[in-house]
Amino acid sequence: MKKWIPWLVVILLAGWLASTLQQPAETGFQTREFGKLPVLLNGRIQPFDSVARNSLLQLRTRQSLDDMTADQWLVEVMMKPDDADKRPIFRIDNLELLNLLGLPDKQKYFSLNDIRPHLDDIEKQADRIDKIESASRSAFERQLMKLYNGTALYQRLKITLCPPDSHNMAVELAEYQKLIPDGIAAVRAKEANKKYDENTLNEFLGYLSEFDNMTRFAYPLVVPPLQNAKSKDDWQTIGANLMALSRGGDLSVPVQSYITMVTAYQNNDPETFNQTVKDYRQWVGQWYGAETNKGIKEAFYNYFQAFYKAIILYILAFLLAAGALLTFAISPKLSEIFRRTALYIIILTALLHTFAIGFRMVLEGRPPVTNLYSSAIFIGWGCVVLGIMLERVFAVGLGSAVASFAGFVTLVIAQNLAIDGDTMEMMRAVLDTNFWLATHVVVVTLGYASTFMAGFLAITYILLGLFTPLLRQKVGALELGKVLTKMVYAIVCFATLFSFVGTVLGGIWADQSWGRFWGWDPKENGALLIVIWNAIILHARWGGLVRDRGIMLLAVFGDIVTSFSWFGVNMLGIGLHSYGFMDAAFNWLMMFIGTQVTIIILGLLPLTLWMSFKPKSQPAPVIPPGTVPVK
Repeated sequence: MKKWIPWLVVILLAGWLASTLQQPAETGFQTREFGKLPVLLNGRIQPFDSVARNSLLQLRTRQSLDDMTADQWLVEVMMKPDDADKRPIFRIDNLELLNLLGLPDKQKYFSLNDIRPHLDDIEKQADRIDKIESASRSAFERQLMKLYNGTALYQRLKITLCPPDSHNMAVELAEYQKLIPDGIAAVRAKEANKKYDENTLNEFLGYLSEFDNMTRFAYPLVVPPLQNAKSKDDWQTIGANLMALSRGGDLSVPVQSYITMVTAYQNNDPETFNQTVKDYRQWVGQWYGAETNKGIKEAFYNYFQAFYKAIILYILAFLLAAGALLTFAISPKLSEIFRRTALYIIILTALLHTFAIGFRMVLEGRPPVTNLYSSAIFIGWGCVVLGIMLERVFAVGLGSAVASFAGFVTLVIAQNLAIDGDTMEMMRAVLDTNFWLATHVVVVTLGYASTFMAGFLAITYILLGLFTPLLRQKVGALELGKVLTKMVYAIVCFATLFSFVGTVLGGIWADQSWGRFWGWDPKENGALLIVIWNAIILHARWGGLVRDRGIMLLAVFGDIVTSFSWFGVNMLGIGLHSYGFMDAAFNWLMMFIGTQVTIIILGLLPLTLWMSFKPKSQPAPVIPPGTVPVK
């Protein structure tokens, strides 16, 4: 039984993953196909689907609405903005801001129509808050700035494909094209102080004003350059092409296609909409095949949500691994079933995790670590791989428990980092080198992952020792506590090596980029702290300054050192390495450090209070009947 039950569970989970690869068929408007069309945003080619999901993340911290997908919502915003204005998409949690806007405090999502009467007040407050340093802003001020930026983003999305208050783009385009000769004549007549038709002039200038707003504020760029363009990066807005008509230019194929899509959607004509999307994708694929294929792949990546599925599987594996530990002394057979099942699920999830990282690398054309988001998912992957290796050597369930917990926690951190929007943004110039990203960044990140893994194992040691008798349980020839100590020691050795080599490689990169090997930059100091702390642990162990519990306490403090070096130095906002300044993560960092300090304090409690080390009670002496005890 203990052999086939784990395999059955894994086969069922693998079947579930396989079943989610195929997207359900769409009826009516094929907005999912529209979402695969390529656009240019944030310096990179991406599909409309990514624009929709990242925009919703910034507006409401979720990638969909209750009754709409992200693609359906984006199509409505761009083609029927009056309907979209009624959708509750702006999330507001701050009671002070709700009171200022006169909105009900029992809701947390609001539509643009709810907020519209207060847009002027929001803008005035934003002008005031913009003069305050972000680190000094109150919760109310941060929430208001987020709302202000969200409404600006939403307004830009609305004018991407059609001007504001446009209800039939095809009719308006025909009227504009017909008006161009008379409009130009009226402009020239006015400039020459000659007689002109004022109504014609005002109508013509009104069109140009709308198209100018589309040109300057549309989000994203949706019109690819012509095949004979100087650069493939010269994407345009629809407004720019429409304004060019007044200078004798031609209406490009992309603009004609988008106008047909908008008109079909506004007229509730899904057949024309779907056929136009299909025809345009074929057309753009002839000139920009790589960009079109990338849009299709990235839309699939977004839909599959591999990291979210991995979180679910890691939780399941952790529960099974915890069950294996808790039943270790009670029912060894049941414990072994739990342990094997947890290990097999973690291996399956590690393959999924690896697939997602690899797919992301293909989409970006970069090594696995390029920003804080990708470092989180890569550190989690490294911890999982180390946990699997430990479980293969010490088959007791501890490696699986720590691997699944680390994988879950790091992916949750990554999910929170993704709330700010696009996680595949363009690289800064100083980072634009795949060689050093693949060497220094990957190696030093593996050092981070190893240090965290040692800390998580140390936390397991402390919690098991305090609240269970399992540390004294025999695992082969050793007690479980001794096994954990060997695990932590081995991983700290691994972490020291990778942290040191990664730091040296970083110095070589700095020498090539900035002309100096070391400059005591905060990020450099953080990397050095990790190396020094791991070295302290090893030397304290070798010199006999600490025993099992001591090495565990030092390893837990290593979590604090690493988290500060990973996140904290970025939050300082100073130095050449501050690429990921984030105000929102400060509270989470402080909470994490607080938990580690609490665990260290618990670990310092006398061993007599640890359940695993409590002295066994001696049986009371047997007094023969009739014997008078001596006082």
